[in-house]
Formats: sequence, C-alpha cells, structure tokens
Amino acid sequence: MQNHSRTAAALGVMLAASVVSAAAFSQSAAYPARVVKFVVPVAAGGTVDIVARTIAQRLSESLGQQVIVENRPSASSLVGTQVVAKSPPDGYTLLATSTTFLSAPAVVKDPGYDPVRDFAPITLTCRVPMVLDVSPNLPARSIKEFIALAKTRPGEITYAASGVGSTGHIAGELFARQAGIKMLAIQYKGNAQSIVEVIGGQVAMMFDQVGTSAPYIRAGKLRPLGITSKKRSQLFPDLPTIDEAGLPGYEDYTINVLLAPAGTPKEILTRMHAEVAKIAATPELHKRFLDQGIELIASPSPDEFSAYVKSEVARYAKLAKDASIKAE
Repeated sequence: MQNHSRTAAALGVMLAASVVSAAAFSQSAAYPARVVKFVVPVAAGGTVDIVARTIAQRLSESLGQQVIVENRPSASSLVGTQVVAKSPPDGYTLLATSTTFLSAPAVVKDPGYDPVRDFAPITLTCRVPMVLDVSPNLPARSIKEFIALAKTRPGEITYAASGVGSTGHIAGELFARQAGIKMLAIQYKGNAQSIVEVIGGQVAMMFDQVGTSAPYIRAGKLRPLGITSKKRSQLFPDLPTIDEAGLPGYEDYTINVLLAPAGTPKEILTRMHAEVAKIAATPELHKRFLDQGIELIASPSPDEFSAYVKSEVARYAKLAKDASIKAE
C-alpha cells in the first residue's frame, strides 16, 4: 500500500511538471503576444540608444508586435540593468546595453546585479572600434613614437576617460599594460568634456569611438594615431590599427548587447537571436551603420554569446584587480 502511495505521489509530481513544461512551451510558441520592451540604461542619442531603436523598429515589423525602447539612464548603467535583472523571465523586458554591463561589476562595489547569474544572454548587436586620439600639440605622430615618449615620462602622460571603468578607461589601461608604460587617467563626467580637454591640450590623449571622433579628426582638432580593431576603419582607411602600428596583438572594442532576465525560456532566446541576426545582416542597414563607424553583428548563437559574456566578465575582473581599478 505504501509503495502504491509513493508511486501515485511520484506520478503526481511528474504530471505537475509536465503541465508546467507544457504551459511554458505554449507561452514560448505564442511569443510575442504583446508589447516587448527594451530597457536602455543610458540617455537617448548615443550609440546604444540608436542601435537599440533601430533593432526595435525592425523587430516590430518582423515579429508583428510593437517593440519599444525605455531609457533609464544612471551612473554605470546600473539602474536600468537592475530593473531588467528583477523583471519576469518571460521575454517581454529585455536589456539593450553596452560593454559597461560586463565591466561595472569589476569596479563598482555593489552593482546590484551579477552579469552571469542574473541574465540570459541573447546576442551581440554591434561593435564599435575606438581610436587613440592625441592633442595636436603632442610631439608623438605614431603609436611607436607615443610609446617611446611615454617611457621617457613614466606616469606623466595623461589620458581622458568618462568615469572609472568606462570603455575609454579600460582601453587606456589595456594599452598601458601591454605597451609597458605608465599613464595617468583623468576622469570626466562625460565624453564631450574629455574631447574638449584633449583638443585644448590639458590632457594628452584619449580613446574614443571612431564615429564620435571623426568630425574633430577631419577638422584637424584631434590627431589620430591608431584604431583599436584588428581591421582598419572604413571611416579612415589610411589610419593604421594599433596592432599593425607598433603594439602587436592589441585589440579592444565597445560592444552593444541584448540580454534577458535569467530563466527566460530558451525558445524565446533562440527566436530573438535569429531575428536580430537577420536585421544585423541586412545589407542596406549594415552599410548605413558602417558609414558611422558601427559594425552591426550578431553572435553565432545564444550559447556562444553566453560563453563570451563569462570570459569577458572574468577578463575585466582580472584587469580591475591587477590595475587596482575601483570606483569611489
């Protein structure tokens, strides 16, 4: 009799599990049945926002449901990121963000989220190479000359960054460590102020997205020494990469990513990945963004992107520890 009771209980658990599984599958199969929201944890107008809005518009057309963008700007993108981390894992609230998502936990004492535990990665959406800009009055005119100059003035060469752990700060630390030089990071509240200070010569150099720097480079207000990607930029085909100009192996990008709350059904992740991949590969759209220095690109799969996220989080954690990078 006792065995029959155990068997019945086991069957009951299995039946309940199958009902839940069937419900989840049904929900995934019908996805999306209502409006999908992209939370963008930065202000409107920048690369993250522009790319997110473009993808949202195209997704609205392909999915047959409206995809909207909600900006939740804050320091280190923390507020918007935390909102998505705590949202239901049903695919209706997603995070469209940047490299900061991966680096902030390494430098912020209490970011309020774990990039690996609290999120289900969907895909990369774009990557943007940066350019090493120097003030026009700096004597260095190449990467080799800049490194040689920095070695004669250890700790004196300054570079501008838009906050501790920002993409420009990380790029500078990577460059300094790989080149075997010491530089002094000067932190500003925003990128616009950083550019003004480098142009004016108050700061020697900065790493900036190539599209943002382009107008100042063309006007002769900034002198570019190299691109951070392994391939030359379409915007400045005559400008060498840092890798080929004197620091072999150097590579760094600003990336944009799309993620869901942890626990989101795999069917939804796979569907969204496939849709974004189609958008990123659209020839007209791809060319339009390349002309702005932005490469639309999707990861091969959510699983591959998940592995990438884990490796990058570990890389930033090591860099922050080795370079003693910590936000106040």
